[in-house]
Amino acid sequence: MKKVKLGMSGLEVSAIGLGCMGLSYAYGAPVEKAHGIGVIRAAFEHGVTFFDTAEAYGRATNEELLGEALAPIRDQVIIATKFGFRDGVPAHGVDSRPENIRAVAETSLKRLKTERIDLFYQHRVDPDVPIEEVAGTVRDLIAEGKVAHFGLSEAGAATIRRAHAVQPVAALQSEYSLWWREPEQKVMPVLEELGIGFVPFSPLGKGFLTGAIDEKTSFAKGDFRNVVPRFSEQNRKANAALVAMLGGIAQDKGATRAHIALAWLLAQKPWIAPIPGTTRLDRLRENIGAASIELTADELSSINAALAAIEVVGERYPASLQARVDR
Repeated sequence: MKKVKLGMSGLEVSAIGLGCMGLSYAYGAPVEKAHGIGVIRAAFEHGVTFFDTAEAYGRATNEELLGEALAPIRDQVIIATKFGFRDGVPAHGVDSRPENIRAVAETSLKRLKTERIDLFYQHRVDPDVPIEEVAGTVRDLIAEGKVAHFGLSEAGAATIRRAHAVQPVAALQSEYSLWWREPEQKVMPVLEELGIGFVPFSPLGKGFLTGAIDEKTSFAKGDFRNVVPRFSEQNRKANAALVAMLGGIAQDKGATRAHIALAWLLAQKPWIAPIPGTTRLDRLRENIGAASIELTADELSSINAALAAIEVVGERYPASLQARVDR
């Protein structure tokens, strides 16, 4: 698989990474440990070198799973994890106090079975802790050799600038896809100006862009999509036009909807590395296959023209979580 350099940080990763959250958290029951390890190692065998986790995913079980899976190949991969929730539980609210950042770093190192965290993100901006303190704490962890690079997640343009002035930000992680393009307005120009990489999560719209979900789909108990406005039955039906458009382009290209959605992201900027997640080996192989899909200028223009004629409806988060996004 081709590699991507995340901005000017020098951090090089596979063009498509693996978001590991869904193996343990947010999409119903966690997978069996052996299966999770199998998915992670299969990703590596197919060229993935960039793996994303967080202490908040399954009360640290996701970090433990990733640490065990990658232990034999640790020096051949890039591991990203995150800090910033009280007790590691999103429902408890944010906590980016310096002492908490340090505590999370120490426990994450143990769970990941490693001596360094390659990319350490602030999971969500904490309005009660100046971002300069956050960046300074991570800068100190970098100086101590416990962290290699600093990242932010769902941070707005002003916050990115303030953090970057204290400790260079290697990457921003935020939602970005064919059905959520808000980062293009204010965030991506700042990333390009400052030389910061972009790591889109939910690049397949939490599965919706694959065509596997329609208005009749039922989600498992505990699946996060049950409370996401965009996944209401009415909104899924309204957003079907986007999926249909993708299907037509994919058919003409001899590809799948997932291929086109991911290839479109990769074509936007050379410093973008999406991290689709899956629990299925067939979906994993499909996602990875997108790295070899090249969209022509005419195809990209056709996609953009089609997007301009489609109105995507429904908020991407329930109100309680939307309030945490730094604008």
